[in-house]
Amino acid sequence: MAAEAAAKRKCSGADCDNDAGSLQCPTCLKLDIKDSFFCSQDCFKRNWGTHKALHKSQSNFLSNLLPPNAVSKPDPDTGLYDPFPTFPYTGSLRPVYPLSERREVPKAITHPDYWKDGIPHSERTFGGRNKIDILDKAGQDAMRKVCRLAREVLDIAAAAVRPGVTTDYIDEIVHKACLERDSYPSPLNYGHFPKSVCTSPNEVICHGIPDKRVLLDGDILNIDVTLYHGGYHGDLNETYYVGEKAKADPDSVRVVEAARESLAAAITLVKPGALFRDYGNAIEKVAKSKNCSVIKTYCGHGINTLFHCSPNIPHYAKNKAVGAAKEGMCFTIEPMIALGTHRDKTWPDDWTSVTQDGKRTAQFEHTLLVTADGVEILTARFPDSPGGPIPMPIVETNGETKVA
Repeated sequence: MAAEAAAKRKCSGADCDNDAGSLQCPTCLKLDIKDSFFCSQDCFKRNWGTHKALHKSQSNFLSNLLPPNAVSKPDPDTGLYDPFPTFPYTGSLRPVYPLSERREVPKAITHPDYWKDGIPHSERTFGGRNKIDILDKAGQDAMRKVCRLAREVLDIAAAAVRPGVTTDYIDEIVHKACLERDSYPSPLNYGHFPKSVCTSPNEVICHGIPDKRVLLDGDILNIDVTLYHGGYHGDLNETYYVGEKAKADPDSVRVVEAARESLAAAITLVKPGALFRDYGNAIEKVAKSKNCSVIKTYCGHGINTLFHCSPNIPHYAKNKAVGAAKEGMCFTIEPMIALGTHRDKTWPDDWTSVTQDGKRTAQFEHTLLVTADGVEILTARFPDSPGGPIPMPIVETNGETKVA
Protein backbone atom coordinates (compact mmCIF):
# COMPACT_ATOMS: atom_id res chain seq x y z
CA MET A 1 0.00 0.00 0.00
CA ALA A 2 2.75 2.45 0.93
CA ALA A 3 4.64 1.74 -2.29
CA GLU A 4 1.53 2.28 -4.39
CA ALA A 5 0.78 5.59 -2.65
CA ALA A 6 4.34 6.78 -3.23
CA ALA A 7 4.14 5.87 -6.89
CA LYS A 8 1.08 8.07 -7.39
CA ARG A 9 2.50 11.01 -5.44
CA LYS A 10 3.27 14.06 -7.60
CA CYS A 11 6.41 16.16 -7.34
CA SER A 12 5.96 19.35 -5.29
CA GLY A 13 7.97 21.38 -7.80
CA ALA A 14 5.73 24.13 -9.14
CA ASP A 15 7.19 23.72 -12.64
CA CYS A 16 7.28 19.91 -12.64
CA ASP A 17 4.71 17.30 -13.73
CA ASN A 18 6.81 14.28 -12.76
CA ASP A 19 5.93 11.70 -10.13
CA ALA A 20 7.71 12.29 -6.85
CA GLY A 21 10.39 10.03 -5.48
CA SER A 22 11.33 9.54 -1.84
CA LEU A 23 13.19 12.86 -1.54
CA GLN A 24 11.53 15.12 1.03
CA CYS A 25 12.30 18.71 1.97
CA PRO A 26 14.28 18.51 5.26
CA THR A 27 12.86 21.79 6.55
CA CYS A 28 9.30 20.59 5.92
CA LEU A 29 10.11 17.45 7.89
CA LYS A 30 11.30 19.52 10.84
CA LEU A 31 8.18 21.71 10.70
CA ASP A 32 5.87 18.71 10.23
CA ILE A 33 4.62 19.96 6.86
CA LYS A 34 3.19 16.94 5.04
CA ASP A 35 3.48 15.72 1.44
CA SER A 36 6.56 17.71 0.48
CA PHE A 37 8.18 15.29 -1.97
CA PHE A 38 10.32 15.99 -5.03
CA CYS A 39 11.34 13.95 -8.05
CA SER A 40 15.04 14.88 -7.85
CA GLN A 41 17.61 17.01 -6.07
CA ASP A 42 17.86 19.29 -9.12
CA CYS A 43 14.11 19.90 -9.10
CA PHE A 44 14.20 20.64 -5.36
CA LYS A 45 17.02 23.17 -5.81
CA ARG A 46 15.32 24.81 -8.79
CA ASN A 47 12.09 25.35 -6.84
CA TRP A 48 13.68 26.32 -3.52
CA GLY A 49 13.09 30.06 -3.98
CA THR A 50 9.31 29.63 -4.02
CA HIS A 51 9.01 26.41 -2.02
CA LYS A 52 10.56 27.95 1.10
CA ALA A 53 7.57 30.30 1.39
CA LEU A 54 5.67 27.28 2.74
CA HIS A 55 7.97 27.29 5.75
CA LYS A 56 7.19 30.86 6.76
CA SER A 57 3.73 30.35 8.22
CA GLN A 58 4.93 27.56 10.47
CA SER A 59 8.26 29.11 11.48
CA ASN A 60 6.65 32.51 12.08
CA PHE A 61 4.04 30.86 14.27
CA LEU A 62 6.79 29.41 16.45
CA SER A 63 8.78 32.64 16.55
CA ASN A 64 5.69 34.55 17.64
CA LEU A 65 5.59 32.39 20.75
CA LEU A 66 9.19 33.09 21.69
CA PRO A 67 10.92 36.42 22.31
CA PRO A 68 14.00 37.32 20.24
CA ASN A 69 17.35 36.21 21.66
CA ALA A 70 18.39 39.80 22.21
CA VAL A 71 16.37 42.99 22.28
CA SER A 72 17.95 46.39 22.75
CA LYS A 73 16.52 48.63 25.44
CA PRO A 74 13.87 51.09 24.23
CA ASP A 75 15.04 54.69 23.93
CA PRO A 76 13.80 56.43 27.10
CA ASP A 77 12.61 59.45 25.12
CA THR A 78 10.94 57.77 22.15
CA GLY A 79 10.37 54.15 23.23
CA LEU A 80 11.88 52.99 19.92
CA TYR A 81 14.33 50.12 19.68
CA ASP A 82 16.12 47.63 17.43
CA PRO A 83 14.70 44.15 18.13
CA PHE A 84 17.79 42.38 16.75
CA PRO A 85 20.79 44.35 18.10
CA THR A 86 23.24 41.45 17.77
CA PHE A 87 22.27 40.60 14.19
CA PRO A 88 25.06 41.21 11.62
CA TYR A 89 23.25 43.63 9.34
CA THR A 90 24.67 43.91 5.84
CA GLY A 91 24.00 47.64 5.37
CA SER A 92 23.11 50.76 7.30
CA LEU A 93 19.39 50.07 7.55
CA ARG A 94 17.92 48.97 10.91
CA PRO A 95 14.38 48.01 11.94
CA VAL A 96 12.71 50.49 14.28
CA TYR A 97 10.25 48.90 16.68
CA PRO A 98 7.74 48.59 18.28
CA LEU A 99 5.46 47.82 15.37
CA SER A 100 2.02 49.37 15.46
CA GLU A 101 -0.94 47.17 16.33
CA ARG A 102 -2.38 44.97 13.61
CA ARG A 103 -4.91 46.95 11.61
CA GLU A 104 -8.40 45.49 11.47
CA VAL A 105 -10.53 44.72 8.42
CA PRO A 106 -14.34 44.90 8.80
CA LYS A 107 -16.11 41.55 8.53
CA ALA A 108 -18.29 42.95 5.75
CA ILE A 109 -15.25 42.89 3.45
CA THR A 110 -14.51 39.49 1.88
CA HIS A 111 -11.43 37.93 3.52
CA PRO A 112 -8.98 35.42 1.97
CA ASP A 113 -8.64 32.00 3.59
CA TYR A 114 -5.47 32.88 5.49
CA TRP A 115 -6.77 35.99 7.26
CA LYS A 116 -7.17 34.29 10.63
CA ASP A 117 -4.50 31.57 10.96
CA GLY A 118 -1.97 32.94 8.45
CA ILE A 119 -1.98 29.79 6.33
CA PRO A 120 -2.99 30.06 2.64
CA HIS A 121 -4.71 26.68 2.60
CA SER A 122 -5.94 26.95 -0.98
CA GLU A 123 -2.38 27.46 -2.23
CA ARG A 124 -1.19 24.29 -0.49
CA THR A 125 -3.42 21.93 -2.43
CA PHE A 126 -1.89 20.07 -5.37
CA GLY A 127 -3.90 22.23 -7.76
CA GLY A 128 -2.86 25.39 -5.98
CA ARG A 129 0.82 24.48 -6.35
CA ASN A 130 0.81 23.06 -9.84
CA LYS A 131 -2.24 23.99 -11.90
CA ILE A 132 -2.08 27.03 -14.17
CA ASP A 133 -5.56 28.50 -14.44
CA ILE A 134 -6.96 29.81 -17.71
CA LEU A 135 -9.37 32.58 -16.81
CA ASP A 136 -12.74 32.91 -18.52
CA LYS A 137 -14.25 36.31 -19.35
CA ALA A 138 -15.71 36.73 -15.86
CA GLY A 139 -12.36 35.92 -14.26
CA GLN A 140 -10.52 38.28 -16.58
CA ASP A 141 -12.95 41.10 -15.82
CA ALA A 142 -12.54 40.45 -12.09
CA MET A 143 -8.77 40.66 -12.46
CA ARG A 144 -9.07 43.92 -14.41
CA LYS A 145 -11.14 45.44 -11.61
CA VAL A 146 -8.95 44.38 -8.69
CA CYS A 147 -5.78 45.40 -10.54
CA ARG A 148 -7.22 48.84 -11.28
CA LEU A 149 -8.07 49.23 -7.60
CA ALA A 150 -4.56 48.08 -6.64
CA ARG A 151 -3.05 50.72 -8.93
CA GLU A 152 -5.21 53.38 -7.28
CA VAL A 153 -3.99 52.33 -3.84
CA LEU A 154 -0.32 52.24 -4.87
CA ASP A 155 -0.61 55.72 -6.36
CA ILE A 156 -2.17 57.05 -3.14
CA ALA A 157 0.70 55.55 -1.13
CA ALA A 158 3.33 56.86 -3.55
CA ALA A 159 1.96 60.39 -3.27
CA ALA A 160 2.73 60.28 0.47
CA VAL A 161 6.40 59.33 0.03
CA ARG A 162 8.67 62.11 1.25
CA PRO A 163 11.45 62.64 3.77
CA GLY A 164 10.16 62.61 7.34
CA VAL A 165 7.33 60.07 7.07
CA THR A 166 7.56 56.52 8.40
CA THR A 167 6.87 53.34 6.50
CA ASP A 168 4.25 52.58 9.15
CA TYR A 169 2.45 55.73 7.97
CA ILE A 170 2.57 54.36 4.41
CA ASP A 171 1.05 51.13 5.73
CA GLU A 172 -1.77 53.07 7.40
CA ILE A 173 -2.51 54.90 4.15
CA VAL A 174 -2.57 51.65 2.15
CA HIS A 175 -4.78 49.91 4.68
CA LYS A 176 -7.36 52.71 4.71
CA ALA A 177 -7.35 52.98 0.91
CA CYS A 178 -8.00 49.23 0.61
CA LEU A 179 -10.96 49.41 2.98
CA GLU A 180 -12.37 52.39 1.09
CA ARG A 181 -12.42 50.13 -1.99
CA ASP A 182 -14.15 47.26 -0.19
CA SER A 183 -10.91 45.30 -0.47
CA TYR A 184 -8.72 43.24 1.85
CA PRO A 185 -4.98 44.10 1.82
CA SER A 186 -3.61 40.74 0.67
CA PRO A 187 -0.27 40.81 2.57
CA LEU A 188 -2.02 41.14 5.95
CA ASN A 189 -1.40 37.89 7.87
CA TYR A 190 -0.30 36.04 4.71
CA GLY A 191 2.19 33.63 6.27
CA HIS A 192 1.76 35.80 9.41
CA PHE A 193 3.09 38.91 7.67
CA PRO A 194 2.07 41.61 10.17
CA LYS A 195 1.23 44.52 7.88
CA SER A 196 -0.94 45.50 4.92
CA VAL A 197 1.86 46.41 2.49
CA CYS A 198 5.54 45.62 1.95
CA THR A 199 7.87 48.64 2.17
CA SER A 200 11.46 47.96 1.12
CA PRO A 201 14.01 50.80 1.38
CA ASN A 202 17.57 50.91 0.02
CA GLU A 203 19.26 47.49 0.48
CA VAL A 204 15.97 45.68 1.19
CA ILE A 205 15.19 43.48 -1.79
CA CYS A 206 11.57 42.71 -0.86
CA HIS A 207 9.14 41.90 1.97
CA GLY A 208 10.17 44.82 4.17
CA ILE A 209 7.89 45.24 7.19
CA PRO A 210 6.57 48.78 7.71
CA ASP A 211 7.86 50.17 11.01
CA LYS A 212 8.74 53.42 12.79
CA ARG A 213 11.83 54.22 10.70
CA VAL A 214 11.64 57.71 9.20
CA LEU A 215 12.34 58.01 5.48
CA LEU A 216 15.39 60.15 4.72
CA ASP A 217 16.17 62.45 1.82
CA GLY A 218 18.27 60.21 -0.44
CA ASP A 219 16.47 56.92 0.28
CA ILE A 220 14.79 54.84 -2.37
CA LEU A 221 11.63 52.96 -1.40
CA ASN A 222 9.77 50.08 -3.00
CA ILE A 223 6.06 49.84 -2.18
CA ASP A 224 4.45 46.48 -2.95
CA VAL A 225 0.64 46.57 -2.92
CA THR A 226 -1.78 43.67 -3.35
CA LEU A 227 -5.56 43.83 -3.00
CA TYR A 228 -8.11 41.05 -2.61
CA HIS A 229 -11.46 42.07 -4.11
CA GLY A 230 -14.31 40.01 -5.53
CA GLY A 231 -12.39 36.81 -4.81
CA TYR A 232 -9.31 37.82 -6.87
CA HIS A 233 -5.89 39.33 -6.06
CA GLY A 234 -4.18 42.20 -7.92
CA ASP A 235 -0.45 42.73 -7.32
CA LEU A 236 2.01 45.47 -8.32
CA ASN A 237 4.95 47.45 -7.00
CA GLU A 238 7.22 50.34 -7.89
CA THR A 239 10.36 51.90 -6.47
CA TYR A 240 10.29 55.62 -5.69
CA TYR A 241 12.90 58.30 -5.05
CA VAL A 242 12.66 59.87 -1.59
CA GLY A 243 13.59 63.55 -1.88
CA GLU A 244 15.86 65.32 -4.34
CA LYS A 245 19.05 63.72 -3.04
CA ALA A 246 17.93 60.34 -4.33
CA LYS A 247 17.28 61.74 -7.81
CA ALA A 248 20.77 63.29 -7.78
CA ASP A 249 22.53 60.07 -6.75
CA PRO A 250 23.84 58.26 -9.87
CA ASP A 251 23.86 54.80 -8.27
CA SER A 252 20.29 55.10 -7.02
CA VAL A 253 19.05 56.28 -10.39
CA ARG A 254 21.02 53.58 -12.18
CA VAL A 255 19.52 50.70 -10.20
CA VAL A 256 15.97 52.07 -10.14
CA GLU A 257 15.87 52.77 -13.87
CA ALA A 258 17.53 49.42 -14.63
CA ALA A 259 14.72 47.66 -12.74
CA ARG A 260 12.06 49.73 -14.51
CA GLU A 261 13.55 49.11 -17.95
CA SER A 262 14.14 45.40 -17.37
CA LEU A 263 10.47 44.84 -16.53
CA ALA A 264 9.43 46.73 -19.66
CA ALA A 265 11.79 44.62 -21.77
CA ALA A 266 10.36 41.38 -20.40
CA ILE A 267 6.76 42.46 -20.95
CA THR A 268 7.42 43.01 -24.67
CA LEU A 269 7.98 39.25 -24.99
CA VAL A 270 4.70 38.15 -23.38
CA LYS A 271 2.27 36.53 -25.81
CA PRO A 272 0.77 33.08 -26.38
CA GLY A 273 3.57 30.56 -26.88
CA ALA A 274 6.28 32.67 -25.24
CA LEU A 275 8.41 30.49 -22.95
CA PHE A 276 8.47 31.41 -19.27
CA ARG A 277 12.24 30.92 -19.21
CA ASP A 278 12.87 33.60 -21.85
CA TYR A 279 11.77 36.62 -19.82
CA GLY A 280 14.84 36.29 -17.61
CA ASN A 281 17.14 36.63 -20.63
CA ALA A 282 15.65 40.03 -21.49
CA ILE A 283 15.78 41.17 -17.86
CA GLU A 284 19.40 40.20 -17.30
CA LYS A 285 20.48 41.79 -20.58
CA VAL A 286 19.17 45.16 -19.38
CA ALA A 287 20.61 44.71 -15.89
CA LYS A 288 24.08 43.87 -17.19
CA SER A 289 24.01 46.86 -19.54
CA LYS A 290 23.62 49.02 -16.40
CA ASN A 291 26.33 47.11 -14.50
CA CYS A 292 23.74 45.61 -12.17
CA SER A 293 22.84 42.07 -11.10
CA VAL A 294 19.55 40.17 -10.97
CA ILE A 295 18.29 38.69 -7.69
CA LYS A 296 17.74 34.96 -8.23
CA THR A 297 15.96 33.89 -5.03
CA TYR A 298 12.55 35.42 -5.81
CA CYS A 299 10.44 35.13 -8.93
CA GLY A 300 7.20 36.25 -10.52
CA HIS A 301 4.15 34.07 -10.00
CA GLY A 302 0.70 33.15 -11.15
CA ILE A 303 -2.10 35.17 -9.59
CA ASN A 304 -5.89 34.98 -9.70
CA THR A 305 -8.12 33.70 -6.90
CA LEU A 306 -4.81 32.67 -5.29
CA PHE A 307 -2.21 35.21 -4.19
CA HIS A 308 0.69 33.02 -5.37
CA CYS A 309 0.40 30.03 -7.69
CA SER A 310 1.87 28.54 -10.86
CA PRO A 311 3.59 29.48 -13.09
CA ASN A 312 6.90 30.57 -11.59
CA ILE A 313 8.60 33.33 -13.60
CA PRO A 314 12.37 33.48 -12.90
CA HIS A 315 14.04 36.80 -13.67
CA TYR A 316 17.59 35.65 -14.45
CA ALA A 317 19.07 34.41 -17.70
CA LYS A 318 19.46 30.75 -18.66
CA ASN A 319 16.91 29.57 -16.11
CA LYS A 320 15.10 26.27 -16.59
CA ALA A 321 11.49 27.28 -16.03
CA VAL A 322 9.05 24.91 -17.72
CA GLY A 323 6.05 26.02 -19.75
CA ALA A 324 4.74 28.70 -22.06
CA ALA A 325 2.15 31.47 -21.89
CA LYS A 326 -1.40 30.79 -23.03
CA GLU A 327 -4.30 33.13 -23.63
CA GLY A 328 -6.20 33.69 -20.38
CA MET A 329 -3.24 33.18 -18.04
CA CYS A 330 -2.50 35.79 -15.38
CA PHE A 331 0.94 36.15 -13.80
CA THR A 332 3.36 38.74 -12.49
CA ILE A 333 6.80 39.71 -13.65
CA GLU A 334 8.69 41.56 -10.91
CA PRO A 335 12.48 41.77 -11.39
CA MET A 336 14.64 42.73 -8.42
CA ILE A 337 17.86 44.41 -9.56
CA ALA A 338 20.90 45.11 -7.38
CA LEU A 339 23.93 47.40 -7.63
CA GLY A 340 26.18 44.66 -6.26
CA THR A 341 25.77 40.96 -5.54
CA HIS A 342 22.61 39.05 -6.39
CA ARG A 343 22.90 37.10 -3.14
CA ASP A 344 20.43 37.78 -0.35
CA LYS A 345 20.13 37.46 3.41
CA THR A 346 16.99 37.47 5.58
CA TRP A 347 16.60 39.39 8.82
CA PRO A 348 15.47 37.55 11.98
CA ASP A 349 11.90 38.76 11.39
CA ASP A 350 11.77 35.96 8.76
CA TRP A 351 10.58 38.37 6.07
CA THR A 352 12.93 41.26 5.32
CA SER A 353 15.29 40.18 2.53
CA VAL A 354 18.42 42.28 1.98
CA THR A 355 21.46 42.18 -0.28
CA GLN A 356 24.43 40.40 1.26
CA ASP A 357 26.76 43.30 0.48
CA GLY A 358 24.35 45.98 1.72
CA LYS A 359 24.16 47.70 -1.66
CA ARG A 360 20.95 49.14 -2.99
CA THR A 361 18.31 47.26 -4.91
CA ALA A 362 15.15 48.21 -6.79
CA GLN A 363 12.07 46.39 -8.08
CA PHE A 364 9.06 46.93 -10.33
CA GLU A 365 6.09 44.61 -10.82
CA HIS A 366 3.00 44.32 -13.00
CA THR A 367 0.17 41.80 -13.10
CA LEU A 368 -0.24 40.67 -16.70
CA LEU A 369 -3.05 38.99 -18.65
CA VAL A 370 -2.06 37.01 -21.74
CA THR A 371 -4.35 37.95 -24.64
CA ALA A 372 -4.91 36.37 -28.04
CA ASP A 373 -2.28 38.55 -29.69
CA GLY A 374 -0.05 39.66 -26.81
CA VAL A 375 -0.47 40.97 -23.30
CA GLU A 376 -2.61 43.37 -21.27
CA ILE A 377 -0.88 45.15 -18.38
CA LEU A 378 -3.65 45.03 -15.81
CA THR A 379 -1.77 47.23 -13.32
CA ALA A 380 -0.62 49.82 -15.88
CA ARG A 381 0.18 53.33 -14.69
CA PHE A 382 -2.41 56.07 -15.04
CA PRO A 383 -1.44 59.32 -16.82
CA ASP A 384 -1.18 61.05 -13.43
CA SER A 385 0.47 58.23 -11.46
CA PRO A 386 3.28 59.48 -9.17
CA GLY A 387 6.85 58.55 -9.94
CA GLY A 388 7.99 57.55 -13.39
CA PRO A 389 11.38 57.42 -15.11
CA ILE A 390 14.01 60.11 -14.73
CA PRO A 391 17.29 60.67 -16.62
CA MET A 392 20.69 59.95 -15.16
CA PRO A 393 21.86 62.95 -13.15
CA ILE A 394 24.56 65.28 -14.40
CA VAL A 395 27.66 65.22 -12.21
CA GLU A 396 30.75 67.40 -12.08
CA THR A 397 34.15 65.71 -12.43
CA ASN A 398 37.40 67.69 -12.48
CA GLY A 399 35.50 70.84 -13.31
CA GLU A 400 33.57 69.19 -16.16
CA THR A 401 29.87 68.33 -16.10
CA LYS A 402 28.64 65.12 -17.67
CA VAL A 403 25.87 62.55 -17.40
CA ALA A 404 26.80 59.98 -14.77
